[in-house]
Amino acid sequence: MNLTQIYSELLLNIGFSANDIQENWLNLESAYSKKSRHYHNLTHLKEMIESFETYSNRLQNPNEILFSIFYHDFVYSASKKDNELKSAQYALSILPENVNLNKQLVFDAICATQQHQQNEIEDINWLIDFDLKILAKDWNDYKIYFEQIRKEYRIYPDFLYKPGRAKALKHFLENEFIFHTDEFRSLYEEKARINIEKEIRILEGKK
Repeated sequence: MNLTQIYSELLLNIGFSANDIQENWLNLESAYSKKSRHYHNLTHLKEMIESFETYSNRLQNPNEILFSIFYHDFVYSASKKDNELKSAQYALSILPENVNLNKQLVFDAICATQQHQQNEIEDINWLIDFDLKILAKDWNDYKIYFEQIRKEYRIYPDFLYKPGRAKALKHFLENEFIFHTDEFRSLYEEKARINIEKEIRILEGKK
C-alpha cells in the first residue's frame, strides 16, 4: 500500500494544490513518525485504510472518512486528554477555502475517535470500527499492540498505568457492543472481548 499516493489522490480530489499536498504530506509523515509513537504511527494508518478500502462502498461520505483517518491521531501525546480535539482542529485548519469536503463531518468524526461511542452518523461508526479493529487481532498480534501502547505511556509507572489501562478496557466490556456496525460486530465482537478480558487479567496479575 502506497500511503503517499492514496493521500495525494484524496487531497487532489478535494481541491488542494500539488505544492500544498507535498508540504502537508511531509508534515503528516513527520507527526506519525515521531520516536514516541510505537502504535499510533503510519502502520496504524495503513491498517485503518485497508479496512476503509474494503468497506468504502458502504460509506455515504468516503472522502471525509478517509481524510479523518489520516488526521485522527495527528496530535498525540500520552499525557494529554485533548489529542482528538486538537487533531480535528488541525485537520480543519489546513483545508483550502473552496475545499470539496464536509468540514463538520470531519471535525465530528475525528473527535468521535476519543470515546468510541455509538454515533447517529453511520459513517462515523465505520470510522470508529476501523480504529478499533486492532482489538480483534490474533492474540500474538494483540499482545504486540498492548505492549506498544505501554511504551507510549512509559512516563507512567506500573502502579498508575495498570489500573488506568484496566479501567479503560473494562469500559469497552461494559458497553453492550464494542463495535458499532453490524458487519464488525458479527466478525470481531467475540474475539475483541476475549482479548480484552485476557489483557485485563494480565494487568491485574491474574492467570
